[in-house]
Amino acid sequence: MSDTSSAAPSESPAARSTEIQWRRLRADQLRERAKQNAIVIVPVGAMEQHGPHLPVEVDSLLAETIALQTARLMVNTTPVVVLPCLWTGISEHHMSFGGTISLKFATFSALLTDVCHSLVRHGFQRIVLLNGHGGNDNGLRVIADELAYILKVSVVQFTYWHAAVQPIAALLERQKRLQHACEAETSMLMALRPELVATDQLAAAEVPCTKHTEELVGPGFYRWRSLAAMATSGVVGFPTAASAKKGRRLLEAITAHVAEKLVSKELWAQTWQ
Repeated sequence: MSDTSSAAPSESPAARSTEIQWRRLRADQLRERAKQNAIVIVPVGAMEQHGPHLPVEVDSLLAETIALQTARLMVNTTPVVVLPCLWTGISEHHMSFGGTISLKFATFSALLTDVCHSLVRHGFQRIVLLNGHGGNDNGLRVIADELAYILKVSVVQFTYWHAAVQPIAALLERQKRLQHACEAETSMLMALRPELVATDQLAAAEVPCTKHTEELVGPGFYRWRSLAAMATSGVVGFPTAASAKKGRRLLEAITAHVAEKLVSKELWAQTWQ
């Protein structure tokens, strides 16, 4: 029988775990993460049409993937945990194409408020709303403002392609930025779920698009329009320029950039007040 009297005390499972998925952790492990002042990332996506070549889960799949890959880059230095993706958002502008599930703003806001309220009741003080759908942009900014005031915790909100605009632009060939069912999104789906990409429909997806209001009359002006009024295929961008290799490089660049920002002391240094 071996002598264990001089062995170091065993580390608790909660302390040594590098698991970052909320749904895979036990309640006692999550209580420990709260004590460690862990960052909680809440991925927010959509369930909406993405042209004739991509599945309707694109925004939710990418939001959750980016959240998880970002957290894995952070976990060795910063306590972090990732909730399952909120899989539907504000997508009224896609409804005419079919396949889309959309929430009213009041529903969207109430859902996120209740999720974040639960986090705060369990002791978490740092919340990140990681957005993967353009239609959520305006609403999420308002929600983040209200949550910080109501819950009195730090709330960071961002849309990943705005936050990582430069790394994304550096990898694209036919676009200056990520758009919709485009070179960037199609590339990332080719990397993650190639069996869900209808490559024989890529050329059909590319149609002329009407200009945004600010392109017509100048910056600062906004007018709501359905996506069908902008692009008859439901696609904005150039999916024929997509590739799996480009998708892998995009995911690596985006998550590295986001992880660097989320662990920066400057982001969390100021109080919410």
